[in-house]
Amino acid sequence: MDKLRIDNIAQLKALKKELTRFLISYKFALDEMNTRINILSQEFQYIHDYNPIEHVKSRLKSPESILRKVYAKGCELSLAAIKENIHDIAGIRITCSFVSDVYKVSELLQQQRDLKVIKIKDYIKEPKPNGYRSLHLVVEIPVFMSDRADNVCVEVQIRTIAMDFWASLEHKIYYKYGGQVPQQLLAELKEAAEQAAQLDAKMEYISQEVDKIKKNNTEPELAEILIADERFFIPPEFIRLRLNSDN
Repeated sequence: MDKLRIDNIAQLKALKKELTRFLISYKFALDEMNTRINILSQEFQYIHDYNPIEHVKSRLKSPESILRKVYAKGCELSLAAIKENIHDIAGIRITCSFVSDVYKVSELLQQQRDLKVIKIKDYIKEPKPNGYRSLHLVVEIPVFMSDRADNVCVEVQIRTIAMDFWASLEHKIYYKYGGQVPQQLLAELKEAAEQAAQLDAKMEYISQEVDKIKKNNTEPELAEILIADERFFIPPEFIRLRLNSDN
């Protein structure tokens, strides 16, 4: 077995520090993005009548996965080149109920002043040949370290529950066949993607019809009150009468 000869311990320590700083900057970028998405989710939950965000999942590529992508893309093996060419080291997947929610969440993220949008790929309007649908954003977010601020890229994938279900099963099928999926199954997967898109459209239509019924409902609105983490819905008139009687 070949042994790596280390002549300069100081250089080795410096390299380790540089690699550690490089990787944790992506972890911190993920933490920052997750916090922002969580704030949006809670705002919709407590202030608005509807929350478009169903699930959020994040992941950080391992050093091995990063190296595989470096070789696949043929880019230079340096931290600067990796940062410039590989934008999905940190990734977040947001699952929404409806297609309109996907674009709403995307719009809200893009409106944040210190987020810089690097790239947008809309695989909903233009699906991949295999039927894959999702909205991909690559955003650059500032990460403030003790001695500097780094701008770090995070890939954000936003999709509906149906799109996520299809993508998850498609990934498992490709893994099971080692990437060599029979042509017949590929055709059926694409057909399933079309059916999932039709389901998305149908469910969105139903949701819009329900909203119309709610708007035409003449029942009095109820005020939402949060007491000890429990929600209560009370007619506003009752609250006004109670406050007036106390005065």
